[in-house]
Amino acid sequence: MKLIYTLILFCFVAASFGQTKTTTALDEKYEGLSLYFYKNTLKMLNQTDDPEFDELIKDIEKMKFLMIDKTSSNFGKNEYAKLIAGYQSESYEEMMSSRFDGRSFNVYLREKDGNVKGTIILANDSTSLFVLDILGKIALDKAPALFKTIDGSTDIGKKIKDFTGQNDKKEEGKPEEKKNDNKQDN
Repeated sequence: MKLIYTLILFCFVAASFGQTKTTTALDEKYEGLSLYFYKNTLKMLNQTDDPEFDELIKDIEKMKFLMIDKTSSNFGKNEYAKLIAGYQSESYEEMMSSRFDGRSFNVYLREKDGNVKGTIILANDSTSLFVLDILGKIALDKAPALFKTIDGSTDIGKKIKDFTGQNDKKEEGKPEEKKNDNKQDN
């Protein structure tokens, strides 16, 4: 019986070390949208059975997606600099910086014995900060494609749009009678 409890405790402790301390602290300090993905969950995002997406996620064991609305949480340049310093203190090194669809992307890797153990992808724009904290690795040039797939997923994209208020803005632009028709259908 002690062996079972020890194994359960070990699994719980091992699972808690999946994400970086910096990402965990960021999630606790700022209110935002947090989603966890495991390999099977990521495979379910591939609704079109795209072999390129399967190749993209093959080395990901676990991933945390965090989104912070910078305008409502007073997250600015100083906080971003502290975030970067936190990742660097955990032995993450910047590997790539790029821009895509109005966002800047920064990719950080943590290696041990020549193998990538963790990947951090930050997507930053004027209103939001997106963090992908990955236990494992992805091809660096495919990071924007992963964000696009997550955003394009019906369920996850809806949650992201609801969080950012984009669905509210669309509703405001509809004629009043359309709004009422939608309410009656539900």
